[in-house]
Amino acid sequence: MTIATRRRSAGLLLTVAGLLATAVPATAAEICLRGVNLSGAEFGTVPGRANTDYTYPAEAAIHRLAGLGMTSFRLPFRWERIQPKLGGELDAAELARLDQSIETAKAAGLVAILDLHNFGYYAGKELGSPALAASTLGDVWRRLAMHYRDRANVVFSIMNEPYDIHSAEWAKIQNVAIAAIRKAGAKQMLLVTGTAYGGAHSWTADLPVGNNGRDLLAIDDPLKRFAYDFHQYLDADYSGRQPECSAAQGALKAIDDVTAWLKTHGRQGFLGEFAASDRPECVKVFKEMTARLDSRPQQWIGWAAWGAGPWWPPDYVFNLEPTAAGERPQMKALIEQLKTKAGKNTSCGRTGRS
Repeated sequence: MTIATRRRSAGLLLTVAGLLATAVPATAAEICLRGVNLSGAEFGTVPGRANTDYTYPAEAAIHRLAGLGMTSFRLPFRWERIQPKLGGELDAAELARLDQSIETAKAAGLVAILDLHNFGYYAGKELGSPALAASTLGDVWRRLAMHYRDRANVVFSIMNEPYDIHSAEWAKIQNVAIAAIRKAGAKQMLLVTGTAYGGAHSWTADLPVGNNGRDLLAIDDPLKRFAYDFHQYLDADYSGRQPECSAAQGALKAIDDVTAWLKTHGRQGFLGEFAASDRPECVKVFKEMTARLDSRPQQWIGWAAWGAGPWWPPDYVFNLEPTAAGERPQMKALIEQLKTKAGKNTSCGRTGRS
């Protein structure tokens, strides 16, 4: 989904007796993340007022996902709120709200994917520029890692959809954050992304901002416990702004092409955003996309559909919240996929690689 759209809005299948636990060696644990994005904490202008301009997921929303058979959810939140001053302490009230979501997820048997939803910026300053050094991203993740390093049900997603940072520079910036996280003693799974919004359809293309498929191979995690976070929408320009799905076949091909790239390079992926309107032809491809991911567990550790959360308007084109009539067609498709043999597979690709 484009930055314009975002800024406008602003147990179970797990065998987690140590799925992400820091006591489990990185090469031994396996991980299967299947769920949705629970929006709300990324909404509104910053700083904003909690529960007025933005909100964290309610307990009922999290337990609903568990009841539907999901294993995780992606939780977008804003850098400026969790760390109001660069290099400063994390905001205690905001951290408490994030803590509550994670504790609720734990009680429900779910993994919370912490998604720093900032598009490569902080307060209008671009990461990697003289105004916002890479070390600032390392600092906020060091603090988050120290706070959550003993939480077994957490995954760290380093940054949502940077779009105008060169891919080679972006790999270096993410490596700074990874080093800070590992130095803090956190062994959790990490999600890294590419520039140009992390689109699967352009992953290996030569773009004005570089080539993700080439430059993101430079990601360096001493624990080798990471996956690439891809996003893929179905409308004509793959931006996630329109209800039509005229680029559906191109999107499916993009998933196949990225799967081949992951296999070739011995890496793993996670589809962090994808969506469909309730048009039957779009819902069909929406489900097919999850089926393709689930059929390649050595390459894909899971997916998170866009977008759930009770603050989405009822007429929002990608709304995954139920109506008075019941679950929407998109959510029904996800539930059906979760019930398939592949959807129940708990042996997703191993999180450690040599």
